[in-house]
Amino acid sequence: MEEEIVRVRMPRGSEMIGTVLEMLGASRFRVDCSDGKERICRVPGKYKRRVWVRVGNIVLLRPWSVQGDERGDIIWRYTPSQANWLVKRGLLKQS
Repeated sequence: MEEEIVRVRMPRGSEMIGTVLEMLGASRFRVDCSDGKERICRVPGKYKRRVWVRVGNIVLLRPWSVQGDERGDIIWRYTPSQANWLVKRGLLKQS
């Protein structure tokens, strides 16, 4: 049974979509971002207990204002059906 997609969170401002490549520990992950860079991203305390991230998940991240090319915060995790919707709309490359 496929879940119904009610609403998909879209990137706003400097936010971008990425794919989790590796778990580093201490709520940190290596993420391949849509701009072609790899960033070390963390799950901030505000989201720690609400967002469970695994390798291969599609996430929405916000680069830091300092070291923005190397670091960022994960602010949203997409469900598989939401990720399929992003692929159909051309916002996410199919791998």
